[in-house]
Amino acid sequence: MSDTLDPTEQTWQRPPATAANRRRDALGAAVLFACMMPSAVLYRLAGAMGQQGEMWFTVVWAAVMCGALVFRRRWPSVTALVIAAAYIAGMELGASELLFSQIVLFISMYTVGAWVSDRRIVRFTLGAIIGAMLIWLAIAMVTSVTDPNIRGDYNGFGTQTAMLAYFGIQVITNLLYFGGAAYFGTHAFNSARQRAQLEYRTMQLEQERERSASQAVALERVRIARELHDVVAHHVSVMGVQAGAARTVMGTNPDAARSSLANIEQNARTAIDELHHLVGTLRQGDDEAASDSVSTISASHLSDLVRESSEAGLPTHFEVHGSARPLAGTVSLTLFRIAQEALTNVRKYAGREATADIRLRYLDFAVELEIANTGLVPVKPRPGGLGHLGMRERVAAVGGDIEIGPRSRGGYLVRARIPITEAVLPTGATA
Repeated sequence: MSDTLDPTEQTWQRPPATAANRRRDALGAAVLFACMMPSAVLYRLAGAMGQQGEMWFTVVWAAVMCGALVFRRRWPSVTALVIAAAYIAGMELGASELLFSQIVLFISMYTVGAWVSDRRIVRFTLGAIIGAMLIWLAIAMVTSVTDPNIRGDYNGFGTQTAMLAYFGIQVITNLLYFGGAAYFGTHAFNSARQRAQLEYRTMQLEQERERSASQAVALERVRIARELHDVVAHHVSVMGVQAGAARTVMGTNPDAARSSLANIEQNARTAIDELHHLVGTLRQGDDEAASDSVSTISASHLSDLVRESSEAGLPTHFEVHGSARPLAGTVSLTLFRIAQEALTNVRKYAGREATADIRLRYLDFAVELEIANTGLVPVKPRPGGLGHLGMRERVAAVGGDIEIGPRSRGGYLVRARIPITEAVLPTGATA
């Protein structure tokens, strides 16, 4: 947008005239000059101007007024003052044209109101022109009434009352003329400002839409990264434990080694299936993807996760407290992913002798998931880890809160509490 200032501010500056505007001004000035010449001839033939000067003076006078009009949008106030002064001087010195010269004067005054951004300059310029015109008109009236040579021209009115009425009409006509120029110029300026405001707000909305789109992309990237982290970290950690166990017992207990390798194969297949599903959701619409992602993995799979963890060498116990009820898809997925990440961290950091307990509690207005483990607790946070951050983001996204940290009696605790505002029915169920 060409405006450098906010059009909603009082200091808004109207953009300068373009080259096309200036070309149109020059063309308009030429057309008006061409119209003034035959009009001047007709006025001279009709003898309607009283005392008339030489024709060459009228031509020069018309050229000055129309030539100044070429610069009306570049220097509006100066142009209007020059044209007003030329108009008064021409009328006093016998220029024989009255119609198109008044149009030129009207356009110059209109331009001041339409193109000058500083409204104080507008008021000063128009006030000076209107004041000078009214003073000139008043002097002309007084001269007409007091000069016996001119007063005889008004005997046809019959009475002084009729003459005063005629002068009153002239005053009203001039006030309407000047007032119209000021009004329409101001209206044009306000219209230009309103268009600039509309363009400015449209630009702001476009920028806001772009920011929202960028934020949506960033959030989606975070979600994808979080899902990939949970899937890969969990299954790879399980496969690492199973591979270590198979390597240890390969020579002494081939059956146990084969069982560990079978578990590795199963975890690899599961990881690949989840990755395929995650990539598939990216190719679908947002609603369909969200629906699929929350219906594939849920809190109902926690028992499978516990079994898988126990088979991977981390003894895990699972309990459900309270009356189980359907949960929103996003809440259910969040609970599963938190448990998955917490068990992954136990396998990574708690040591071989660690055990884990998972408790899922259904409260009146919330659901609570607790994962507690025995074993070692890192003295310092591990560098580069994103598991805790991912869990906090997941819980915050569904309006819950989470507690993560060492337990006073040893081990580590992850407790997530997510509010439930109303019962959620499964798909296809009726209340």
